[in-house]
Amino acid sequence: MRPLFLALLLCSLLFTSSFLLPLVLAQSYDGAAYCDEKCKGRCAKAGVKDRCMKYCGICCAECKCVPSGTYGNKHQCPCYRDKKSNKGKPKCP
Repeated sequence: MRPLFLALLLCSLLFTSSFLLPLVLAQSYDGAAYCDEKCKGRCAKAGVKDRCMKYCGICCAECKCVPSGTYGNKHQCPCYRDKKSNKGKPKCP
């Protein structure tokens, strides 16, 4: 009886968490406020902050994510990493 109860409990937890995860992820992106905050952190050490903020904002709006830190970590956001300028260079800072 006890193993059956534990199995049912585990299944119900997994089932409900599969519905809650998209809600949590959807709440983590809040449009302009999200992008502004993330880009301020990303561009904190940039030499030309206004240009960094501009391109970071464009990339964030399209990709809905910004890598953590001030440099690198682009593996965290493949869309952000793969955006290229018309000259074939990385578009996102």
